[in-house]
Amino acid sequence: MRLIEVALFSERVDAEAAFFEALLGHPPAHRGPDIAVFEDGGLQILVDTKSASAADGPPNEDHLAFGAPDVEAACAEFQRRGYRVEFAPRDYDWGRSAYLRDPDGRLIEIHQD
Repeated sequence: MRLIEVALFSERVDAEAAFFEALLGHPPAHRGPDIAVFEDGGLQILVDTKSASAADGPPNEDHLAFGAPDVEAACAEFQRRGYRVEFAPRDYDWGRSAYLRDPDGRLIEIHQD
């Protein structure tokens, strides 16, 4: 697996987008009123609006996303090692993903490459 995305949820998307534009030295690859997506060296930095989580979706919270060739197999391996998959693999607007928590409770996304 490889790190493919850092997702940050903010009530101040404009300020966060301006910060990352200054930090990275380039504008976002995609910019909408409530979202900014930066591409940098194969890593995506997503700045999205902080809001309540949808009932049928994962938590709307900061997380790291890792690409895997087979989400189901990756989840099975994590479960075999004693980790709990919080949101089983399923299809979302952005592709197939599953979610689990690291030992400190941070959200980790496993995304189908």
